[in-house]
Amino acid sequence: MIVLRYLLREAFRAQIAVLAVLVTIFISQQFVRILADAAEGQFPGKLVVTLLALNLPELLSLILPLSLFLGVMMAHGRMYAESEMTVLHAVGISEWYVTRVTLVLGFIMAAIAGVTAIYVAPWAQEKEYQVLEKAESEAGLAALVQGRFQRAANGKGVIYVEGLSKGNLEKVFVAQLPREDSDPQTALVLADGGRIVEAADGSQRLQLTDGTRVAGVINSKEFNQLEFGAYEMEIKSQEASYKRRKMSAYSMTQLMEEGSPDAWAEIHWRLAVPIALPLLILIAVPMSRVNVRQGKFAKLMPAILIYLGYFGLLMAGRKAIENEALPPQLGLWWIHIMALIIGLLLIGRSRPSGLKVIAYLRSLLPRRRAK
Repeated sequence: MIVLRYLLREAFRAQIAVLAVLVTIFISQQFVRILADAAEGQFPGKLVVTLLALNLPELLSLILPLSLFLGVMMAHGRMYAESEMTVLHAVGISEWYVTRVTLVLGFIMAAIAGVTAIYVAPWAQEKEYQVLEKAESEAGLAALVQGRFQRAANGKGVIYVEGLSKGNLEKVFVAQLPREDSDPQTALVLADGGRIVEAADGSQRLQLTDGTRVAGVINSKEFNQLEFGAYEMEIKSQEASYKRRKMSAYSMTQLMEEGSPDAWAEIHWRLAVPIALPLLILIAVPMSRVNVRQGKFAKLMPAILIYLGYFGLLMAGRKAIENEALPPQLGLWWIHIMALIIGLLLIGRSRPSGLKVIAYLRSLLPRRRAK
């Protein structure tokens, strides 16, 4: 029992360390991207933290397998390099026992990754769409950024505001784009001030004061100039746009009802995340075996290449299902079976029964005849 707790603790501690590093790296990248979108006025700055949190479940479902794989490799590699594993083997603790103990952690993480990938991540994706739709429907003064050209919420104009002060706009420039159905003119409006007013039906209008409006048809010599004390235009209609969802935002029930190749590819991908964790344990435990002279990181690079090959095949298989190059019934199971066989062969090298199986498989291969 003491050995079991020790092995689990060492692997878990190493995994948490790797997970913290990976989450920090990927969260930083997401933060920069979301912050850039907020700076461009695509949504209010107050939503940055909310959107970052909603991106976290999908990120965790992808990082958990890698963190566990590297954590086991590093923990067991250290134990081999410091002869701890040699002592355990000397007192009768086999590598197969170490594998079974580590699989306990693998199945726990598989359950967490499964819940995250199948339920939490799609919910977070749908919530993100809803937050962005609500922000777009409420776009107005909150979405304006001073000193930057921004497209109006209805997509029919460009607005530039030099200053914002207590809800009032200062030095406003508006370019109204031509409407093919009603007004072919392009209008440029420059005003000293203004404000955004929201109607009861949810539409928003821009009210400007003390300015000039120049309008005309492009490539035409006729332009009309108008001086005004008050001018008003619609910048957002009452209808909120509905963003088309990606398959990653669909629930499992919705994916089953959809039944398209894209839906089946998403189903198999979500199932692949928890399935991969125990299979990676079967590969990581024997791959971490090193001698004292090699050092604890000696097998890390080959193991990473195997991991990249495994998940590269999963992504290629997912794309093949989307393109109908693979039947949905086959899915990604053939890749998991390959990973299982590789793991069992690696473990079998340290067991008498495994060596017999490997020798038998080698005997089935055609031998070269001596010339």
